[in-house]
Amino acid sequence: MKLVLDTNVVVSAVRSRTGASNPLLIAGFRRRFVWCCSVPLFYEYEDVLNRAELLLDAGVSRGQMADFLTDIAATVTPVGIDFHWRPQLRDADDEMVLEAAINCGGIIVTHNARDFGDVPARFGLELLSPAEALRRIAP
Repeated sequence: MKLVLDTNVVVSAVRSRTGASNPLLIAGFRRRFVWCCSVPLFYEYEDVLNRAELLLDAGVSRGQMADFLTDIAATVTPVGIDFHWRPQLRDADDEMVLEAAINCGGIIVTHNARDFGDVPARFGLELLSPAEALRRIAP
């Protein structure tokens, strides 16, 4: 199963071990699904995860976050953006998630399904919450 994790899922996983985002991220590191990510989406992960308030909330240093991002880079399957589909959504950050999913044929995993509306369905894509995705990959 190919999944594209919205940045809000990665942030939730870093901030808290409760909820579905953290075990979903761990499952990604254990390669229980194909974690697809484009270069622009990875840069968004990097930008958001290095914000001072998030580092403080998570109780990690910039060096630890750099190591974490290196682990993500080593885990994800790179997605080339062969076709640009913009604009489809109101938020440019969500466009990166949508484009990665379109180009890899993956499922979008997000906490903000409302932000995507019915656009993923127009491309034949599914949209799942982290809990739904975790249930799908559970043995």
